[in-house]
Amino acid sequence: MFNDFRHSQQATFMKKIQRRLVHFIAHGGHLVILQFILMFIFAICPVWQPILDTNTFETLSIWRISFAAIPAFIALLFGGLGSHHLRDYLTPSPYPVEHNQLVSHGIYAIVRHPLYASLLFLGLSWTVYSLSLSHMFLLIVAGGFFDYKAGREEQWLTALHPDYANYAQRVHKFVPWIY
Repeated sequence: MFNDFRHSQQATFMKKIQRRLVHFIAHGGHLVILQFILMFIFAICPVWQPILDTNTFETLSIWRISFAAIPAFIALLFGGLGSHHLRDYLTPSPYPVEHNQLVSHGIYAIVRHPLYASLLFLGLSWTVYSLSLSHMFLLIVAGGFFDYKAGREEQWLTALHPDYANYAQRVHKFVPWIY
C-alpha cells in the first residue's frame, strides 16, 4: 500500500514535470537556453587571426578601438532604451507576457528587436576590436539565431496584436533602415 502511494506520488510529480517542460518549450524557453549557450561560447572562444602578426595588430590599435566604439555605443543605446521602453513586459522568454501591449514608440519606432540587436552590435564591437575570424563566424551564427528567435516571437506577437503586421512592415528588425 505504501509502495502504491509512493508510485502515485512519483507519477504525479513526473506528469507535473512533463507539463512544465512542454510549457517551457512551447513558450520558447529552449531558445533562451540556446541563446545563453551561444553567448557563453562567444565569450570563451579564443581570438583567431591567422593573417595578422603581433606588430600589425598593435599598429592598428587606435583604428580597432575607434571602429569598435561605434557598435559598442549602439549596443548600449539599443539595450538601455529597449529595456526602458519594454520594462513592464520584459521577460527572458521570447513568448509575450499575458498583460503585454504592443510597444512601438521610442527605440521600438526605429527597430523591432533592439535587445537582440544590442547583443549583435556588442558582438560586432568585440569582433572589430579583436579582428577575430572565430568571433566573426560566431557572430554570423548569432545573427541567424536571433533572426529565427525574433521571427518566432513575431508569430506570437502577430497572433496577440493584429497591428503587429503593419508595424513589422514599417520598422526594420535589427538595423535601422537596413534590416
